Amino acid sequence: MEKRKLGFWEIWGMSFGYLGIQMGFALQNANASHILQIFGADVHTLSWFWIIPPLMGLIVQPIIGHYSDRTWTRFGRRKPYFLVGSLLAALGLVFMPQAGALTALMPALYVGAGFLMVMDASFNIAMEPFRALVADMLPADQRTLGFSAQTVLIGVGAVIGSWLPYVLANWFNVPHAETPGQVPYHLILSFIIGAVCIVGAVLVTIATTKEYTPEQMAAFQVAAETADVPAAEEKHSLTDIFTDFAKMPQTMRQLSWVQFFSWFGLFGMWVFTVPAIAHHLYGTPLKELSEYSAAESALYQKAGDWVGIIFGVYNGVSAIVALFLPFIAKKIGRKKTHFIALLIGGIGLLSIYVVPNPNWLILSMVGVGVAWASILATPYAILSGSIPPKKMGVYMGIFNFFIVIPQIINAIIGGPMVKYLYGGNAVYALMASGVSFIIAALFVARVKDNDDTVTN
Repeated sequence: MEKRKLGFWEIWGMSFGYLGIQMGFALQNANASHILQIFGADVHTLSWFWIIPPLMGLIVQPIIGHYSDRTWTRFGRRKPYFLVGSLLAALGLVFMPQAGALTALMPALYVGAGFLMVMDASFNIAMEPFRALVADMLPADQRTLGFSAQTVLIGVGAVIGSWLPYVLANWFNVPHAETPGQVPYHLILSFIIGAVCIVGAVLVTIATTKEYTPEQMAAFQVAAETADVPAAEEKHSLTDIFTDFAKMPQTMRQLSWVQFFSWFGLFGMWVFTVPAIAHHLYGTPLKELSEYSAAESALYQKAGDWVGIIFGVYNGVSAIVALFLPFIAKKIGRKKTHFIALLIGGIGLLSIYVVPNPNWLILSMVGVGVAWASILATPYAILSGSIPPKKMGVYMGIFNFFIVIPQIINAIIGGPMVKYLYGGNAVYALMASGVSFIIAALFVARVKDNDDTVTN
């Protein structure tokens, strides 16, 4: 028994929820550092607060993957998880920028960090089942297309999320003046809109996608000669995660190094781009935001809004590139595709140091967008061909270790490196991210792609 090929709109609907999830994720990536600085965090401790998102991924995704492999309800196998995740993420989006109104409980900085934790844990609850759903529903020869479709929707959602604060402030005249200790209203409204969109997009996927039954999945396993006994007869416990980790396939081990350096670089970019661009290209002083004059604060806000725009650019580019990834991968192979994409991304980040003015950052982000498109699709397409269908969810969750561990390491050492090694100049953190992308590209050569039809 083989899985049927899905039509374009079926694949589109299956992944549509990712548009909303990534919209919220983009709002977080572009604005959380700025919001935390408004609540009192300094640039040298920012990365420590950003330990929260990858730590949540480290804890949540393998557990969600383990249980979603074994959750069979009348609502589906994966759908209950990304519905709950979207609702909790919406809660975090609404309250994180409004933490200043809850200072009776504790300082705004800690309330904001707490809702950042809720928000990111919820993103992780929702995202892992979406990746596993693609592997569940599609035959091997459609998986690159499936993950590429997710990347397109991720890019579209991220563009909307990244640009939303700028659009509200500059096109719709939503108040955006920054008062010390208070988050501008255009950011608060952006997060509320993001909360509505994430729930709405996930409901589209739930309404348009019918998952396979346990009996059908068992038949697929037998056909692929990957199941010794029917899934219903097996006994499982949460500790199986550690056993599965020890027995991970060779391809997964090889990809782990690619993922490590890719996500180490991405984390540095997300955390430090605003302070890096504010100083390097807008000329703001190397001191804490609380010490800025009104004119310096306005300049920093301008830099922050522009970072939202260029983050939208790289996500928009990724959406376009993702349309072509299946064809490029079919022509030259998935490994070569990923190698070239990471190399282009590394060059894009390194170019930030030499661009003459902020407008040129658009070109730098085009390079980052090429890499981001491949990072979101190609490793998962390669991985899905090396793991058994009955372990798809848990291995997708374990694979997340190699996304979150480098982020945790960067979170711990990134701030001190900026303070003591880079003299407070965060632009050098972006240079380190560029080098990290290039190292990731070199590790791609070691990867064995079981399903690749092109000899590498």
